[in-house]
Amino acid sequence: MAAVRYTKAQWVAQADIQELEGGKFQGVVLLAKENGAVSNEAQHTVPTIADSAEEALEEAKALAHRLLAAIDA
Repeated sequence: MAAVRYTKAQWVAQADIQELEGGKFQGVVLLAKENGAVSNEAQHTVPTIADSAEEALEEAKALAHRLLAAIDA
């Protein structure tokens, strides 16, 4: 499943999923500045474990929106 990309000013949030053991999934978000500087990247994980990839991606997209909303542009 491809990552979903959101932007706000110079910030980019990429929401994706990771498959865990036992057929479970967890949403992840990579937040970075548009210039790609490694020092500005941070990975965030959704605190809940999902039964499906679709559910995990929806949780990751919601987290990406919350993270970008918290940034002062």
